[in-house]
Amino acid sequence: MSNLLLGNSVQIKELNETIKQVAPSNISVLITGESGTGKEIVANAIHYYSKRKNKPLIKVNCGAIPEGIIESELFGHQKGAFTGAIETRKGYFELADKGTIFLDEIGEMPLSTQVKILRVLESGEFMRVGGYENIIVDVRVLAATNRDLSKEVLNGNFREDLYYRLKSVNLHIPPLRERKGDIKVLFDYFVESFCNENKINFAGIEQDAMDYLINYVWYGNARELKNFVESIIVLQPDKKLTLEDVKKHLKQEPIENRRLPALKVNQLDSLADKDLILRALIELKADIMDLKNILSEIKFNNTAQSYDINNDFYIPKDKINQMTMEEIEKSVLSYLLKHNNFNVTKVSKILKQTPRNIYRKIKNYDIKKR
Repeated sequence: MSNLLLGNSVQIKELNETIKQVAPSNISVLITGESGTGKEIVANAIHYYSKRKNKPLIKVNCGAIPEGIIESELFGHQKGAFTGAIETRKGYFELADKGTIFLDEIGEMPLSTQVKILRVLESGEFMRVGGYENIIVDVRVLAATNRDLSKEVLNGNFREDLYYRLKSVNLHIPPLRERKGDIKVLFDYFVESFCNENKINFAGIEQDAMDYLINYVWYGNARELKNFVESIIVLQPDKKLTLEDVKKHLKQEPIENRRLPALKVNQLDSLADKDLILRALIELKADIMDLKNILSEIKFNNTAQSYDINNDFYIPKDKINQMTMEEIEKSVLSYLLKHNNFNVTKVSKILKQTPRNIYRKIKNYDIKKR
């Protein structure tokens, strides 16, 4: 099995060559790309071809760790540092000493933690939570994100100095729809791996069915393709896959065959990406319905009476038709903060979001406490 990305496209071949070039050094690397493109595979490959190959590779999903404990997880803590800290504990950076640490979804990391990551990158030093002594480690840092960090920097959600420190080498993995020649390579690999692992026979696939897969828009990229292969093999055992079989399991049409409702020329500046426009319209409608349902369910704690959307929170229909989703969200958030004494924790529970997300939106929308 190859330790590099699979594919015959020029993009993947060049990316694999770059991986081999940067791997032997200790330079930090930022891996970018859409979800499912293989960012973790790139991190594995860099470690495999590095001089740290026989040392630990510690993988951390920054988006899956609650904000309140992420520093303890990364840097460890001293006994008694906080409630529940019954013993001194090493963090991921100490565990990765002499090896590599992979910070996945680094765009989700709190700003306060980003400062400490920058310090580790520059000096190799940090303190445990509740500690008073500097700990020095020799760790190579790899980071990955599916966000546009340059925009996150402009929005104040990501530190500029950390962004440029990580971006010294940026490896970008193009989405599967931009390298259709790799789809059959990945399909064959996933089929072989799954069949060997599960002792299942695969009878093959007809050419028109494969053509359909090649023209399909894999929004989930290689991960979505892998899941499709595994499910269809299980559901269609010992059967050569036909175009009908494939269409039955893939509801979305290839992008070439998709159509939008007729639009006047002056309604849109560009129709370069019809598919994304259609998806945005669908998501916008869903978001508005969600907001309406949330407002319908909210109750005052002191009166136990439901909000009346028409009386308590009313936007004229002609105005709401002219508002963007951001403007609607800002109006709802401002209203809830005002009627809950700017209690972010309470509002986050009402909207079923994390307090961190609420604070971020307050800052982005410049909502002031009055």
